[in-house]
Amino acid sequence: MKREQKLQELISELGVHLKSLSYQRATQLKYQRGWQLLNDFMVKNSIEFYNSQVGEKFISSIMKNRPYENLCRKEKDLIRIANVTSEFQATGVIKFRSVSKKYNFDGEIGKIILTYLEHLKLRGFASKTLESKKIYLLRFLDHLKANNILSLNRLESQHILQFINNLGIYSKATIHNMFSTLRGFLKYLYQNEIVLIDFSYVIPKSSYKKERKLPTTYTKDEIKRMLKSVNRANPKGKRDYAMMLLAARLGLRASDICRLKFENINWKKNMIRIKQTKTARTVELPLLTEVGNAIIDYLKFGRPESELQYIFICINQPYDKLKEPTLHSIVSFYLNKAKIDNLDKKKHGPHALRHSLACSLLEQKTPLPVISEVLGHSSTESTKTYLRIDLDSLRQCSLEVPDLNSPYYIQEVN
Repeated sequence: MKREQKLQELISELGVHLKSLSYQRATQLKYQRGWQLLNDFMVKNSIEFYNSQVGEKFISSIMKNRPYENLCRKEKDLIRIANVTSEFQATGVIKFRSVSKKYNFDGEIGKIILTYLEHLKLRGFASKTLESKKIYLLRFLDHLKANNILSLNRLESQHILQFINNLGIYSKATIHNMFSTLRGFLKYLYQNEIVLIDFSYVIPKSSYKKERKLPTTYTKDEIKRMLKSVNRANPKGKRDYAMMLLAARLGLRASDICRLKFENINWKKNMIRIKQTKTARTVELPLLTEVGNAIIDYLKFGRPESELQYIFICINQPYDKLKEPTLHSIVSFYLNKAKIDNLDKKKHGPHALRHSLACSLLEQKTPLPVISEVLGHSSTESTKTYLRIDLDSLRQCSLEVPDLNSPYYIQEVN
């Protein structure tokens, strides 16, 4: 990021970043009010550009030599906002300061649940899936504790049914996932002879089916305008341009772009070879001339000297590897800058660029298996979702509507 820049430019980027991190609307408004006070301070003191020194002066004007603990909540919030603004300008990211969650799986049943989760981990379950199952089983454990069921020897079907009957406050998707998690846990207990009865039969079948939403896509012209809006005369612009090209031209996911290393690029063969973070599948993609030139331009004239093997890093110290939310903010910023229509009604992260590539390939009549290989899907079933946005092909499947005077519409009237 820039060490010195106009405040409006900085908070525009930071505002998009906060939104990408799913900050609550109330928190975003609090930041906007704080930035307005920061802007008033700069105007009052005839300060044109923002940097960390300006942030420190703003904080000093708030504290007025008072101890931090004597400040009111609003003043502490303003100090937090100034520090976050300076941190984002220096590093391009915001380091989370939330305390890590602690789960209390005590007692006999709690230990068995932890053993079950470890069993799932050894079977290759993803960390996010395990985290969800941990939360669901913790709720079940809390329910058993509340009913004084501290040993599985006392577990009865009525205890499980009571838990199920209290799930009405949750969404259909959450209830479906809870059923699946609990059914798996109860089967584990029976198969390992921890309980003598297979209580999994108590869990009702769920008819819930997740409806896939239509992917957000952008036209070739909109992608072109977004890329054209990048100022490639500075290091940040060179980096951002190369990263967005990898998403727009090759369909790489944000996780794979941020984890891209020097070893993943074979310059002699003009090939990119990566092991996808999401699917663990290895894919090989051609290093297009446009993409290769952009990466070279960044490496030669934009990338800070660093021993990190990751290609894309922060512009200023500390030169850490970029994280996925930062790339989301980058894409969102340039889509806004390019003044793309109806942006507030669309998703505007790097995954939308991946969707747009798939749509473009469909328009070119590229076979589904080829698109599946390009996107690194494990099967063409995942790729079929893009058929719903191939409007030209859908029109070819449409049926003609008979004329109104056709016998098809004639009905006998008594």
